[in-house]
Amino acid sequence: MSMKTERLQLLIDTVQRERLETTAAARGVSVAHLVRTAIDVVYPPDSDRRRAAAAAILDAEPMDVPDVAELRDELDALRGRR
Repeated sequence: MSMKTERLQLLIDTVQRERLETTAAARGVSVAHLVRTAIDVVYPPDSDRRRAAAAAILDAEPMDVPDVAELRDELDALRGRR
């Protein structure tokens, strides 16, 4: 576990706090752990790399693809099912 060195203070409403506390207790973790995990899920550390990959895919030239049956056959062959 890495040493935490940054402090963040925020205000939430009572219902949000109760949800966090209930969930933390049920999972056996701290509220802080839930918040850090939520940050990592919503804003993953490699988001720049993912964003670049998505942009590259969207910018790629269109390509011909086989029909569904042909594609299934090809995948089955690659998986050794034929």
